[in-house]
Amino acid sequence: MNIIIFGPPGAGKGTQAKNLVKKLNSFQVSTGDMLRAEIKKDTEIGKAIITNMNEGKFVDDEIVNSLLKNIIFDKKKSNKLIFDGYPRTLNQAKNLEILLNKSNQEINFIFFLNVKKDDIVKRIEKRKILEKRSDDNADTILKRYDTYMEITKPVLEYYSKNPNFHEIDGSMEIGNISEKIEEILKL
Repeated sequence: MNIIIFGPPGAGKGTQAKNLVKKLNSFQVSTGDMLRAEIKKDTEIGKAIITNMNEGKFVDDEIVNSLLKNIIFDKKKSNKLIFDGYPRTLNQAKNLEILLNKSNQEINFIFFLNVKKDDIVKRIEKRKILEKRSDDNADTILKRYDTYMEITKPVLEYYSKNPNFHEIDGSMEIGNISEKIEEILKL
């Protein structure tokens, strides 16, 4: 089973993805983690990623798409992928569909965690302290949220027509969000 979980920065995508990975014996595909790994390696790609993140922009689709290709075609991970925060653009959504089709896979469920800007700011400020994430500061958060809502709106419209699309109130407690997702998945 392949699942997409998307929502604005700080919506709880990673938390829910980790929960599903354990329950379904799946693999989390976190573009954020992949991008941070590139930054740690201090590669040219990593430097470009830092520049984009600090400016509140999304990383170029070409970079993200190329990082994902290897994961999707990994036979051990076939039909066991939990996409955490991907796709963020319509181009990425279409690329994902192409890659999955080429690997004889599909998306079985799509969850949109909808959270208001004020709740996101509170969550990310807390996460900044707990996880010591350098990409979490108030100005960057607000830019990333606005950018996310603007750029991801076409993705939301694209997926909302899918019968496996489910919008969930992401401002609920973590456990309640998990229960709602598990109820939909019949776990």
